[in-house]
Amino acid sequence: MKHLLVLLSPFLIQVSSIAAEQRPNVLFIAVDDLNHWIGHFGRNKQAKTPNIDRLAAMGVSFTNAQCAAPVCNPSRAALLSGKRPGTTGIYDNNNPFTQVLKPDVSLVMQFKNAGYETLGTGKLWHGGLGWPEQWTTIKNESSIKGKVDDRSIGGIAFGSIVEGGDEAVSDTGIADFGISELGKTHDKPFFLTLGFHKPHMPWNVPQKYYDMHPLADIQLPPTKEGDLSDIPPAGVKMAKPTGDHAAVLASGRWKEAVQAYLAAISYLDGQVGRVLDAYDKSPYKDNTIIVFWGDHGWHLGEKEHWRKFALWEEAARAPFIWVVPGVTKPGGICKNPVDFMSVYPTLCDLTKLPKPIWLEGDNIKPLLADPAAAWTGVGVTTFGQNNHTVRTDRWRYIRYADGGEELYDHSNDEYEWTNLANKPEHAALKAELAKHFPTINVTASAKGNMSDNEGEPSEASEAKKEKRKAKKAAAEASKK
Repeated sequence: MKHLLVLLSPFLIQVSSIAAEQRPNVLFIAVDDLNHWIGHFGRNKQAKTPNIDRLAAMGVSFTNAQCAAPVCNPSRAALLSGKRPGTTGIYDNNNPFTQVLKPDVSLVMQFKNAGYETLGTGKLWHGGLGWPEQWTTIKNESSIKGKVDDRSIGGIAFGSIVEGGDEAVSDTGIADFGISELGKTHDKPFFLTLGFHKPHMPWNVPQKYYDMHPLADIQLPPTKEGDLSDIPPAGVKMAKPTGDHAAVLASGRWKEAVQAYLAAISYLDGQVGRVLDAYDKSPYKDNTIIVFWGDHGWHLGEKEHWRKFALWEEAARAPFIWVVPGVTKPGGICKNPVDFMSVYPTLCDLTKLPKPIWLEGDNIKPLLADPAAAWTGVGVTTFGQNNHTVRTDRWRYIRYADGGEELYDHSNDEYEWTNLANKPEHAALKAELAKHFPTINVTASAKGNMSDNEGEPSEASEAKKEKRKAKKAAAEASKK
């Protein structure tokens, strides 16, 4: 028997190699702080995203996709490990994932161990690419390189780049890396990660992208006066209306901030288009899965709130697009609720990788084949220990750790202006929705000093800066 195994060993290795080579490639595109201001979503008609819309037309776009957490670090750690924030205790940017997780749980490591060439650049995990051992090839990118005409409003950082053009923004180099790799000959299947930074602040992009959105034409997002009046204290605390929103109002420059965010999205869209052009020309087009995802959404004054750091629609919802040769059909729109915990198990299924036992997400392959298929799944988002929201096709239910609640009916309240949680007739509905909340809610992991490489403060440090921002904004306004 031993002699037979020795004789068969080269054959087994060869068969394994052939199997690996026949597996589909993966083009894994992550974007940072992109909410649902995308053309085909219809949420904000000012958004100009022809290339992201083009990508959506190639496969299936999930228009009700919810992040695991409305913060960079826990959202990415959950998606890439398959473990929810309540399982790991990674709730915020200052809970370093490397102190809790091991490299072996990484989605990227699963592909490397399966014989894939793992190629990466930009921001995948919080702060970069994570553990070096996940990768066979990496390219590190710096942040803004050009001179900026800074027009920031307190902590809302933006301004046009006046020297250097697109090449002055790091995401151009990230797209360049993807274009280069798609043009090479690869002997193994590849997992190619492009972690774009935009539209994360600072919204520093060339002026031509600002010009695509003339200030005179800018419309503010729909808001309701006194929107926080029916919100429990825990929700108001998350909104921080006396922080960024007060600063923006005091400056009188809300439209400028909206213009800047739209400009950053348009710049990102251009880079996505360059990558798609290379994909279309490459020999890998018919055997490469594309996954396009955002780590969470972003508020621009809705509910008197800015940034993410909340459990409402603007912060929890993000773009999620799949192109899977032989599975998806062009132009698919899926309105069923899903969350980004689905990425890991679904990719394992599509690429025939073993599914790790710890994964907590749903396999959405049935929805890739038929976006209108019967579906009982929901989207679940967590922000901080035991603060959760569940999103169905119609309802959003939020329950905070202190018992505060919010309930919104999206069939007639898409901006979540009317909290129905205190209506007695909805008691049974809330109880049913609460069954989807995570039952594991461990204490937050050890705190560190993680912050985004573009200057985003952690939630803890941000709270300490709110009063200083408001004072600065008030001082600026008094000078006018």
